[in-house]
Amino acid sequence: MQKVTIYDVARAAGVAPSTVSRALSNPGRVSDATRRRVQEAAEAAGYEVRPGSRAVRPAPRQTIAMVLADITNPHFIKIIRGAELRAKSSGFTLVVVNAEESAQIELTQIRGLASKVDGFVLTSSRLPDQELIAIGQQHKVVTLNRDVPGMTGVRLDMAHGCRQILEHLASLGHREFTFCAGPPGSWVGALRWATLRDGAKEYGLTAHRIGPYAPTVAAGGVAADAALRSRPTALVAHNDMLAFGIMQRLASRGVAVPEEVSVIGFDNNFAAELVATPLTTLDGPGAEVGARGVDLLLRSIAEEPERRGALTDPPNDRITLPTELILRASSGLAPVR
Repeated sequence: MQKVTIYDVARAAGVAPSTVSRALSNPGRVSDATRRRVQEAAEAAGYEVRPGSRAVRPAPRQTIAMVLADITNPHFIKIIRGAELRAKSSGFTLVVVNAEESAQIELTQIRGLASKVDGFVLTSSRLPDQELIAIGQQHKVVTLNRDVPGMTGVRLDMAHGCRQILEHLASLGHREFTFCAGPPGSWVGALRWATLRDGAKEYGLTAHRIGPYAPTVAAGGVAADAALRSRPTALVAHNDMLAFGIMQRLASRGVAVPEEVSVIGFDNNFAAELVATPLTTLDGPGAEVGARGVDLLLRSIAEEPERRGALTDPPNDRITLPTELILRASSGLAPVR
């Protein structure tokens, strides 16, 4: 027979789990009517408290934390919005925390919030796998844009997305491209490069890599200068922000996009179609990534109060969402040389 939990009692009594906790462990903090309703629901459901033990499990704080690799990156806006709406609709507050592209700051933020929230949504985490697994053994955790063995997560289908980029470049007559890499600790950046590199030969392309670079507009100028030394016909940037900086630098040096060099990014930021030469970029359902991540975390909090972030079972706790290449003016036919 399945053990009755505080959440079962809360549903039966029509109150929040935190109210059940107060009614059973500190009845003076609730009204007599509420206390009686909770006690009757507990007795009817067969909820028993062993003498000498804590009356109930700690009540949920109704708060979850989303830790972002870099809050200034517009890519995260859609993810935050989707997560915030889903949390609010479930009666939870979402706290957004900035890790500033630093694994150490990320770890410090998690440790500081651990006693104040019910769980974490770690977005594009820069922490190593072993550190994330250790955190998952202590707290409820869902990862976004990151795969960690045995942990619950949501990510985009980057393999299919990178194949779309390769097909697009090959169809335009390009024979090679240069990938401008992002931060060394970016798991998704490493996946993008590995997929592009390994799939290039199938499409008759040669892949080159330069970097790493910060995923910012400012870093794009340095990336463009380095790339131009090899006279590439196409550049694939780690993200849209880096691509914007690359295109700005190319324009300042009199290099026409896409007539001389095609440029492709990732993320489909809101500015991708507003820049002087609209950017071809790989898109994904960012809001759904955030919402699905919160769904997984809240399910773990509500249905499995003793379970931590690690050990995903069943396997559908790891969700992959589709991607789509958005074609704009920054990519064109390969120049004749």
